[in-house]
Amino acid sequence: MAFVTRQFVRSVSSSSAASASAKKIIVKHVTVIGGGLMGAGIAQVAAATGHTVVLVDQTEDILAKSKKGIEESLRKVAKKKFAENPKAGDEFVEKTLSSISTSTDAASVVHSTDLVVEAIVENLKVKSELFTRLDKFASEHTIFASNTSSLQITNIANATTRQDRFAGLHFFNPVPLMKLVEVIKTPMTSQKTYESLIDFTKALGKHPVSCKDTPGFIVNRLLVPYLLEAVRLYERGDASKEDIDTAMKLGAGYPMGPFELLDYVGLDTTKFILDGWYEMDAKNPLFQPIPSLNKLVAENKLGKKTGEGYYKYK
Repeated sequence: MAFVTRQFVRSVSSSSAASASAKKIIVKHVTVIGGGLMGAGIAQVAAATGHTVVLVDQTEDILAKSKKGIEESLRKVAKKKFAENPKAGDEFVEKTLSSISTSTDAASVVHSTDLVVEAIVENLKVKSELFTRLDKFASEHTIFASNTSSLQITNIANATTRQDRFAGLHFFNPVPLMKLVEVIKTPMTSQKTYESLIDFTKALGKHPVSCKDTPGFIVNRLLVPYLLEAVRLYERGDASKEDIDTAMKLGAGYPMGPFELLDYVGLDTTKFILDGWYEMDAKNPLFQPIPSLNKLVAENKLGKKTGEGYYKYK
């Protein structure tokens, strides 16, 4: 009897697993909205791993620049990956590029896609309007995902009627090199959607980590307060920028000091994240405004991209 029971349990377990697996969406066709660095990077890694990709942005000029950037990036990858076989490298580049088409009309291309990944400006209103529109044209099975690093996924998902098929997919820059992807599950995200995105992330050759829809997710929730505490330490006169950077590089083994990293990321980006968090939780001491950061952003001293931030760049 015990043997029969064990066989029955195994049978039920295996059939349940098979059923759950069958329900998952196998992502083959991907639509990426936004042809900037992040969007182009996501399109590149998806196409390079056998997915059919449509890259969408507002103008043909932007898309032409995106495609050119993708090709340059692919050639760098190919040079390293196929060092001893340049012909295979050329074939890899051409095959990957042939898997990427472009469009300026998102609504016209989402009807046949399995996954829409949004990587546009960090503005809740703009993202919400985009997803509200796409929700009307996308197939019933299509999963929506946002690459936002600072906005709450739930707030964006609420602009659609597919909250159960909506999640966060937070990639890191530069996408072709960075292995991590944060998969963000809201209270409404279905297990089927979540597992489908975990599988998709792995298919890209990335390492997924899971997080609830909390401000900053994992990396930024730990990284940004660390950067801001470094600035507060400096503002209090406890240590110089240079010594703080040196201390964290030599003492903690970080490749860049906090002020170097702030300038590299962009002070406007950090301020945008902080302002959003402060709006959500004004009593949190970690989210309080930073006077020197506000001053530099107001003066358009945003870091390396403008030639000056906490440091000056020639």
